Amino acid sequence: MALFSSLTPVFIAIICVLIGVIMKKTNGEKEKRDSKSKHPSRPWVDEDLKDGTDHPLEEEEGDEEWQGLEENVAHVPFTGERYSEAEMIKRSQTFYELLNKRRSVRFLSDEPVPREVINNVIRTAGTSPSGAHTEPWTFVVVQNPDLKHKIREIVEEEEEINYKKRMGDRWVNDLKRLRTNWIKEYLDTAPYLILIFKQVYGRLPNGKKKTHYYNEISVSIACGILLAALQNAGLYTVTSTPLNCGPQLRVLLQRPANEKLLLLLPVGYPKKDATVPALTRKPLEDIMVVM
Repeated sequence: MALFSSLTPVFIAIICVLIGVIMKKTNGEKEKRDSKSKHPSRPWVDEDLKDGTDHPLEEEEGDEEWQGLEENVAHVPFTGERYSEAEMIKRSQTFYELLNKRRSVRFLSDEPVPREVINNVIRTAGTSPSGAHTEPWTFVVVQNPDLKHKIREIVEEEEEINYKKRMGDRWVNDLKRLRTNWIKEYLDTAPYLILIFKQVYGRLPNGKKKTHYYNEISVSIACGILLAALQNAGLYTVTSTPLNCGPQLRVLLQRPANEKLLLLLPVGYPKKDATVPALTRKPLEDIMVVM
């Protein structure tokens, strides 16, 4: 009897441990079932749209290896334009008023656009600064109707999945007020599609990879300059980042594996009956902080 009494605490402890293990296992299985049933949305599942700034190179290539760039770039005298204070104010106000008219237009006409204008706006985008002057961008201009339609088919197929499954209710609801969906008629009607690819790395003459520093930021700046150039030329577009379309479009357009699709711009004139949402922009005091 005494022996049983002395062993009772041990038995109780063992039973408690067993109960704890059983409950933990049960809860774990319940959490797994719950996570499977919820199907959580993952908006940024597109590998192409992830920031490629820290794209790793193979270990044998070495970060310290000379990359074949000019060891010493000649520096030449530079004299910039200098305006009077009044002229600076006038020019900055005029440019603001021009860019403030920029709107995302989803109803584009099939009216032809001079090819020379497209050449010039892309030349302008190519003046963008880039990390170590690697210029990690490729602008693919598509004007062939059949190719544009194939692009539309790829985009619409993936965008329907994005809207219905990937993006999540919050994102889809936020877009309802702008009346957007996965139907992209402008990919057929716009006279030009410009697809902007970021080069996540380059190639040296010996075939090894060359680091493209801050390629995501560099190409994004170039895209901003391109939008300004289009507005200056009287052309309109809508910034499109078609999630999960990059690999298919890269194959369709025969682009190399180091290029990742960042942005797709349909470019043209607005249709005569085009509409845009009645949106306003934040005032200066909401976007600028002076220290």
